[in-house]
Amino acid sequence: MKLVILDRDGVINQDSDTYIKSPEEWLPLDGSLEAIARLGKAGFKIVVATNQSGIARKLFDEFTLARIHQKMISLAESHGGLIDAVFYCPHGPDEGCNCRKPKTGMLEEIAAEFGVDLAGVPFVGDSLKDLQAAERVGCIPYLVRTGKGKQTLTNLKGSDFSEVVQVADLDEASRLIIQQCR
Repeated sequence: MKLVILDRDGVINQDSDTYIKSPEEWLPLDGSLEAIARLGKAGFKIVVATNQSGIARKLFDEFTLARIHQKMISLAESHGGLIDAVFYCPHGPDEGCNCRKPKTGMLEEIAAEFGVDLAGVPFVGDSLKDLQAAERVGCIPYLVRTGKGKQTLTNLKGSDFSEVVQVADLDEASRLIIQQCR
């Protein structure tokens, strides 16, 4: 089975420093829904892995998050794509959970759910937390320059991640992933 893992905010949709708190605030980035469709047509299962501390911060509840994800899934379907699963961490950064990226619990849950080893699985993200979580489970991290990606790239200079695969956006990532996994 071919699998690709995508972060949500800043990769699929526009990010916000004040959080995406409603379906109305969830706006896809140009080309992201088409990229999801392209990956699906190439035989990839698409899984979203996202930290959603807005729940712990009481900015929105799990019902609202479900509505946001339903909008994302429906819009992907309207572009010919399929998001096979959405995994999220509802905890705040100080709660010490194992599921919040850069920890690996969420990714381990994905591996168990799909019965796969994550070694070599593409993971597309826009933050250092995404890159760290991906590397820890053996995924191949792709850093988009959308969302927090440009700032992350600036912060990576001279780090262990300075050689990470860098792409403009999910559209470019999807093309590269398909090409590399042929």
